[in-house]
Amino acid sequence: MANHALSLEVPTVMNPTVLNIIDISVYSDIVPLTCATLNITVPGFAYSNQIDVIPGFIKTLVGCDLQLQTTNCGTQNVDLPDGVYIIKYSVSPNDIVYVEYNHLRITKALIKYNEILCNVDIAACDPPARIKQKLQELRLIRMYLDAAKAKVEYCLEPDKGMTLYNYALKLLNKLDCKNC
Repeated sequence: MANHALSLEVPTVMNPTVLNIIDISVYSDIVPLTCATLNITVPGFAYSNQIDVIPGFIKTLVGCDLQLQTTNCGTQNVDLPDGVYIIKYSVSPNDIVYVEYNHLRITKALIKYNEILCNVDIAACDPPARIKQKLQELRLIRMYLDAAKAKVEYCLEPDKGMTLYNYALKLLNKLDCKNC
């Protein structure tokens, strides 16, 4: 193999304050490996944050790493926003050897989804019709979230993915409404 095969994994995490990124690249022994950098653009921002990394890294990033937080770093972490993160990983020559990913973070939506599931009064038997209906609605919402991730991460259609995400969040809020 004469080239590096760069690749990252960005798992969905349930901790609202962290973003995990894992380098799963295959590096060539023949080609020099220098200047590894990670650039992350947070949803709603036009600029990226550059983070120096060592190949083979496992990075757990918090608000201070992404310049979303400037005080209490190391003691308190702010929640990271859901949305499309643009993640670019490169090695020298950085303008040629790189990979770029769109990652749809859906952590806050999944937390809300799980909280609603916790409040569903369900047993290990056939539930009443109203509970079946709620479970069907939750399954549909989960499919919207999965479709949103697919649109962003695989179809490379971030706008369509965010539309689906926002619709799923609207349905979650409606399902969770106590005084509607």
